[in-house]
Amino acid sequence: MNKSRQLGQTDLYLSPLGLGTWQYSTKNSSGTSETFIGEVTQRLQREEALATNPFIASKWFPLARSASSITKTIDDRLEYLQIPTIDLYQIHQPTSRSSLRKQIEAMVSLAEQHKVKQIGVSNFSAKQMVKAHHLLQEYGMTLASNQVKYNLLHRSPEKNGTLEAAKELGITIIAYSPLQQGLLTGRFHEQPESLSKVSRFRKLQSNLTTKTLQRTEPLYQELKRLSLNYGMTISQISLNWLINAQGDTVLAIPGASKIQQAQDNVEALNFDLSNSDIERLNRISAGL
Repeated sequence: MNKSRQLGQTDLYLSPLGLGTWQYSTKNSSGTSETFIGEVTQRLQREEALATNPFIASKWFPLARSASSITKTIDDRLEYLQIPTIDLYQIHQPTSRSSLRKQIEAMVSLAEQHKVKQIGVSNFSAKQMVKAHHLLQEYGMTLASNQVKYNLLHRSPEKNGTLEAAKELGITIIAYSPLQQGLLTGRFHEQPESLSKVSRFRKLQSNLTTKTLQRTEPLYQELKRLSLNYGMTISQISLNWLINAQGDTVLAIPGASKIQQAQDNVEALNFDLSNSDIERLNRISAGL
């Protein structure tokens, strides 16, 4: 059984698996997913259905915006989420009009006001991540996390220095798209005709094509073999590899639009792949 893991070098300890909420947002309305989370969390608390308060992470989107909007928009985020403090607040992309120093200064000010507890980034390169970490150290803080795309079919963090730097500095990697838009669930390999029902955007985002299914067939076969050996689903094998292959460095946030999907994801915490099985998955996926 996987135990809670420390988020970076902070005093927060989390489950290795969380819930990604991108699917609850809309293209035309800001704060949609946060509002949904806030309403659901409040309802569950009223019903006394939560054993503990959930850990809430949110992001500031920097595209074409300056660092001043970090402090100007935080109260909206808190209102949407219906909480006084965000556990982890992240700079969504390295695309602000302001310097990274200005952005970090604004984030630190939120921490000093107790509006956020910890600070993270998303889609930062190794160099950008290290710079953010050192800037935070000037204020007596450390960078908690870097949220990047990472899974068995997208292992770029291992190759571009991000994972190595994260391990050296004690920064958690939060893996989004951990099932590669369904490619690592076995669904499309078993039912290739279902590709026709996938949106064009999703196909482009994760290269969901017949050629990709053919190329990744060896990995699918290995995942299927392991799913039978462990009595788990292919999705659960894929998630278990992700949260165990790099020690305690990686957490994952699979999405779920149905209760059954969320329950299936949680089951990935109830076993551990052997080291030999992890290495075999490493070898097969690296060659694709």
